[in-house]
Amino acid sequence: MNLFSPLNLGDLELPNRLVMAPLTRIRSGQSGVPGELVARYYTQRASLGLIVSEGTYPSHAGQGFPGQPGLVEPAQLAGWKAVTDSVHAAGGRIVAQIMHAGRVTHEATNGGFPVVAPSAIAINGTTRTYDGKQDYPVPHALTTDELSEIVAEFVQASKNAIEAGFDGVELHSANGYLLHEFLSPASNVRDDAFGGSPQQRARFVIDVVTAVALAIGADRVGLRISPEHNIQDALETDAADLAATYGALVDGIAPLGLAYLSVLHADPRGEFVQNLRAGFGGVFLVNSGFGAVTARDEALGLVRDDVADAVVVGRAAIANPDLVRRWREDLPVNEPNPLTYYGEGAEGYTDYPALAS
Repeated sequence: MNLFSPLNLGDLELPNRLVMAPLTRIRSGQSGVPGELVARYYTQRASLGLIVSEGTYPSHAGQGFPGQPGLVEPAQLAGWKAVTDSVHAAGGRIVAQIMHAGRVTHEATNGGFPVVAPSAIAINGTTRTYDGKQDYPVPHALTTDELSEIVAEFVQASKNAIEAGFDGVELHSANGYLLHEFLSPASNVRDDAFGGSPQQRARFVIDVVTAVALAIGADRVGLRISPEHNIQDALETDAADLAATYGALVDGIAPLGLAYLSVLHADPRGEFVQNLRAGFGGVFLVNSGFGAVTARDEALGLVRDDVADAVVVGRAAIANPDLVRRWREDLPVNEPNPLTYYGEGAEGYTDYPALAS
């Protein structure tokens, strides 16, 4: 087994174990409809074993950023169908990351819909909206009855993703967005069945994953988590609580037979992450975090040493559409330009050169 050997992931056969991370690029305009430029961007990277799309919102209230694509309106599905058709024609595989922003948004971004979260606790800071920077609002604490509506939104968006030609979905329970907000004791202070103990804070995520797996097939569903990443005020600083929360989550989803579990963590070789792998028992992806760009030697070692079944990479995939070839042949790589990660147009998006044949 090495980074360039095949991997069965659900009903997909990946030609290599390099996975493109879900990367926020905000190139889909205010309509949330991915266009030709988005199709070109993903198609350029079709040689990666698997592409995970940027986070796409399952409802208008769940939109987190200006320019973010959605999986709600017919035009959005049609735009994504052009993307997936193009990726498949180039020999690639692509799943949609379903991301509800939760409290990490503003009414001036999501079209005036109420901002929702497990509890009425605002993030300390500002967010960029269509009307400029704004303070994060105090979110509406979802009622127990409203939680079933959120589950239904995830299910419908996942069905929409399959209709739009995606090979599956990745449910986003990381980086402080809605599902992660239920896991964190800092953002979830509920006193009902979905808050309090680690097991109860894990319950809503388990419910969402289970419902989506039943709707589209577990072998088409992955889950992304980022334990103790501690961003966007979704703090997880107590080691015992952390282990209990994510242990309960893994125990709850392991019997489903998901396509994979993807873990963003600074120490993928450590006992905590490896315990999650053992508990999950299925295909396990790791991403070593935002601290430094994942390098070739690190990625090679993570698979060689059986730390994970595949490695998720972000910035290296942004800058190198032909990353698989460059890393397989140990060739020079392009360096990413952080100033063009977010914005409009082709610069820093589709203009990174591939090597000549």
